[in-house]
Amino acid sequence: MPIKIGTKAPEFTLKSKTPGGALVDVKLSDNFGKKNTLVLFFPAAFTGVCTQEMCDITSGLNAYSDVNADVVAISIDTPFAQEAWAQKEKIGIRLASDLNKEVTKKYDVLFPMLAGVGDTSARAAFVVDKAGVIQYAEQTPTPKDLPNFAAIKETLAKLK
Repeated sequence: MPIKIGTKAPEFTLKSKTPGGALVDVKLSDNFGKKNTLVLFFPAAFTGVCTQEMCDITSGLNAYSDVNADVVAISIDTPFAQEAWAQKEKIGIRLASDLNKEVTKKYDVLFPMLAGVGDTSARAAFVVDKAGVIQYAEQTPTPKDLPNFAAIKETLAKLK
C-alpha cells in the first residue's frame, strides 16, 4: 500500500536526462513553496501501458500547468533508457531514474517480479502540495491499470 494522504512526502533526488542530453538532478523539494507536484511511478519504459500513460500526460500537460503543478514520472529504468524512450515516443514530461529502487521503497510502491523479470515500481500516483504533504495517493490494482486522472486533476484544482 502506498504511503498515506496527509503524510510528509519523502524527499528524493534522482537523475534525469534533459532534452539536450545533460544528466541533471530532479529534487522534489525544488517545487516546495512554488508548485504542487504530481509524482507518477510507472513500471518500465518501452512498454505499452506506460507509453500510453506518458503520451497521454504529455498531450494534456497544459491541464497540469494550468493548476500550477509540475509532473515527475519515476521508473527503475536508467536515465539513458528513459531518454531514448522519451525521444522515440515524444514524451515531454520529466522522467527520473530510481535505478536502485530507493524512492520506490520510500513511497511503498514496489511491485515484485513484474512478468517474472524482477522488481519494478508499481503504477502509482501522488499529489504533493507546495508544503510537501501528500494530498492524493493511489496505487493501481495491476500495472495494466491507469491512475484515476480525473481525481488527480480535481485534487490539484483544489490546491491551485
